[in-house]
Amino acid sequence: MQLFNGIFFHGVGASSAALCYTPEKKVRGWSWQTYWLAQAAVCWLILPVVVAIITVPSLDDVLREAPRTAMMQSFLLGMAYGIGGTAFGMAIRYIGFSLAYAVSVGLSCVLGTLIPPIMDGSIRNVIAGSGGNWILAGIFLGAIGIACCGIAGWMKEKELSGSLRGYSFKKGLPLCILAGILSAFYGFAINAGKPISDLAATHGAGNFRVNAVYIFSNSGAFLTTLFYTAYLHRKHRTFGEYRRAAVTGALTTNYLMAALTGIFWYGQFFFYGLGHVNLGKYEFSSWAIHMILLVLFSAIVGVVLKEWKFTKRRTKQVLIGALLVLLLSVILLTYGNYKGGA
Repeated sequence: MQLFNGIFFHGVGASSAALCYTPEKKVRGWSWQTYWLAQAAVCWLILPVVVAIITVPSLDDVLREAPRTAMMQSFLLGMAYGIGGTAFGMAIRYIGFSLAYAVSVGLSCVLGTLIPPIMDGSIRNVIAGSGGNWILAGIFLGAIGIACCGIAGWMKEKELSGSLRGYSFKKGLPLCILAGILSAFYGFAINAGKPISDLAATHGAGNFRVNAVYIFSNSGAFLTTLFYTAYLHRKHRTFGEYRRAAVTGALTTNYLMAALTGIFWYGQFFFYGLGHVNLGKYEFSSWAIHMILLVLFSAIVGVVLKEWKFTKRRTKQVLIGALLVLLLSVILLTYGNYKGGA
């Protein structure tokens, strides 16, 4: 039951992440950097602190007793994750959302899952375990499914909007690779903060123990986001948008949509932590499960919103095939965790 609770929580977190970009469609009269920094303040700065205060008993004692090395490592790795997010946003301009998503998330899925056990020398135990090979098969099958989703998305963009304005594969691909590598650092940030979460557990945080780590990993991501958006604000002289929007009457709505985006985005971290602590022996596979479910639910959201309605039959078939591969990969990962805990 604990395993299926973990998969369920990862599913809730992934669905929250899949929905986090939908409020942006209602934002009017704000530049990208204004909206991005407003939602980042909610997701990466405000909510991690507020939720940790609510869910982690004796948080002051936890922060006072926690190793400074773990705090700093989690913070710095979170900063790297924030840079990856910025690189992803830039890559979208050059090669489109779907292809950028597939390359970046695919890399992040594999690297963020396998590098930690390779670095700490536990990968041999993983492979030798009763469910280890199923886990590895699920990871690589998930990467294939993510790639197929990217191909389907690329086909959709070509059919519905023609060639992408400003398209540059030479510029976009390196940014995608950078984003994929650095986005995986969020999983590393959580692993680096394990002494903090373990200490929070001894103080009675239970399954909410990882919330103590988010104070450092998410604030690191916020700092790099702040640097980049502040640069854009200065370059384009858009600081004044926080007091007034270019569209009359839109300011309140813009703040509400930015807050909603931040809540959705933080929801993936909150439920990721709950899913992570419920997986047990193969908890390192949390990152793969989360990334695969994220792509799966993002594609489903697109179908529900009728984004694929006017695509060709072949494109729909590629999408359906990709979704089936992703679903199969989740089943393999679940079975591998079940075998490992048996």
